[in-house]
Amino acid sequence: MTILCYHSVEPDWESPLAVTPEAFAAQATWLSRSRQVLPVRNALSRLDARGRLPRGTAALTFDDGFAALHEHVLPLLTRHRLPATVFLVAQTLTPAGQAVDWVRTPGTGRLTTLTLDQVLEMQDAGVDFQSHSWAHRDLVDLSFEECVRDLRDSRELLSDVLGRPVTLLAYPRGLHDAGVRRAAEVAGYTHAFALPETAEEPGDFAVPRVGIYRGNGLLSVRVKAARPYLQVRTAEPVARSAQRAKRVLRGVRART
Repeated sequence: MTILCYHSVEPDWESPLAVTPEAFAAQATWLSRSRQVLPVRNALSRLDARGRLPRGTAALTFDDGFAALHEHVLPLLTRHRLPATVFLVAQTLTPAGQAVDWVRTPGTGRLTTLTLDQVLEMQDAGVDFQSHSWAHRDLVDLSFEECVRDLRDSRELLSDVLGRPVTLLAYPRGLHDAGVRRAAEVAGYTHAFALPETAEEPGDFAVPRVGIYRGNGLLSVRVKAARPYLQVRTAEPVARSAQRAKRVLRGVRART
């Protein structure tokens, strides 16, 4: 499993969702030198039956569309010529906007999302933008009709403001079930991305990714980007996680 999922990259937000700029810079440098990083749409055609990319390849995704991506991620993507996909919460781009009310570890500062001007600037620089639903609600809690409407409204608005078809979806929090997967298909998506913490059956509407979180050093990212994928629990204390990563890495280094 070598489609990587980040959320934000910023120095002061003490949250699992916010990788530090220094850590991301090191990870981006390593990826550019050690992996063939594919655009997500190209990666989809190369996934095997278990949702894994061929050895030595990876893909980069970012969920939520936090504003910090413009400052801390775009320059590194440009410098290293790394393709990436950002999944946007569509309502944040409407005139009324939407507060970042879905984060469970918000910290003390005010969280903001990309403006439309920033999105268009990043798109001109080569960043791909896709859907992270309309309002970042837990889709599994919606009725089928509500889910279809949420996902269709997101796809249609994003397609309109971006000037091109939006056909990929990342489920908020990675949550999905059979009804949500069917709703995504009915709403006009071709693929949807999950973020499994346990084993899931992969498919076009359950494409697996692995999360990269604050405290994941370069060693952990090397393990998570390896094939075969071996899960490193990021909720563990950093020191213990690093020790576990070293043990895992010894078993996969020869194959990566």
